[in-house]
Amino acid sequence: MSAAPKKLLAVIEFIEHAQYPAIYKTLGYEVTTEWQVRKAVSLVRKMKPDIIVADFYFQSDFRDRLSNLESLLAATQLLKEFKVLVFYEPANEHALTRVRERMRIDAALPMPATEEAIRAALQAWL
Repeated sequence: MSAAPKKLLAVIEFIEHAQYPAIYKTLGYEVTTEWQVRKAVSLVRKMKPDIIVADFYFQSDFRDRLSNLESLLAATQLLKEFKVLVFYEPANEHALTRVRERMRIDAALPMPATEEAIRAALQAWL
């Protein structure tokens, strides 16, 4: 009997990343896609994904946080075993570093990420 496929939640906020779920599926992940972080937080609680792949963006005018991801990452506190892969713009690496000091991010790939880099990161977690 083979193991069930790992569940991957793709939180896509940048349209250019919309092609990535096809890569995840070819690796054997069961993929759920969400376009809004608020809805993704609810999905994390319901589906308990093995992998979360999300876009990171920084805006200096966020009042109580540095990025779009803090709410999503806070929701993962209830998960026992999971991995987080984040895509980020190199200009925002300073903000990502600050978020990583407080919250778990297992891997981060600068944009534009190559298919080979994405595959390498995710294959390590199969």
